[in-house]
Amino acid sequence: MRVLVTFAVDAEFAPWRKLRKFRFIDFDGLRLWRSEAGDTEITALVTGMGTQSAAKAMDLMMRLADQNQRFDICISSGLAGALEESLSPGDIIAPQLLVSEHRHADLQSDQISVDPELRQQALNGGAKTADCLLTVDRVLVKQSHKRSCASRAQSVDMESFEIVKEACAWGARSVVVRAISDSAHEDLPINFNLTLSKKNEISVAKVILQLAKNPLVLPALVRFGRQSQKAAAQLAVFLDGYIQRLESSGTNSRVSEAAAK
Repeated sequence: MRVLVTFAVDAEFAPWRKLRKFRFIDFDGLRLWRSEAGDTEITALVTGMGTQSAAKAMDLMMRLADQNQRFDICISSGLAGALEESLSPGDIIAPQLLVSEHRHADLQSDQISVDPELRQQALNGGAKTADCLLTVDRVLVKQSHKRSCASRAQSVDMESFEIVKEACAWGARSVVVRAISDSAHEDLPINFNLTLSKKNEISVAKVILQLAKNPLVLPALVRFGRQSQKAAAQLAVFLDGYIQRLESSGTNSRVSEAAAK
């Protein structure tokens, strides 16, 4: 069984890389890491933040993979923001429905459902339902921004819809497993939309520039950083156990049978 796990930025993936031995692969410019769990081959892909980066990286990834051997399962992972007050930083979520902020010309709907069996496996492992996740093209910085989206979903990110859309188009079973980085009632310490590099990653230089404009937010930024690191570490432990459970639960054989039909 071949499993692709995506992250927006390296900081989301780093704790798992410490937990499990991965080897780096430069795959035609894509940043990949690979490991094995029994008969399961795990490939981790860092896409960059945002819908466009996710779509571009996934399209290239799936095209290159199709030249060799397709992925059986795709897991959209990383951090997400809470839109519902019952979700707290560090909670692991496994939404059933993904909603895009924008309509797609190649889709009849702005909604996609994940694979129900894969999602149930995540719920059995302790993930929260958080039935719907909204994918937007910007970081929701203010509590008021989150509140305006709360009627549509319980959580929000910037990549999952595009990742699952591309994976499904190439025949992979897909699921979303993410950790909550910030609660519905908190403002982010700085506007992270202004800190992105050309590769759609967080630029340290631009973060420093934001701090220089408002040095009083430094304590809040440090707290948020620690909060996010803790959430990413909890996600790493969950993902490692989740994939091992998929390996031992018979999902591997069912994937093989489906591919043979």
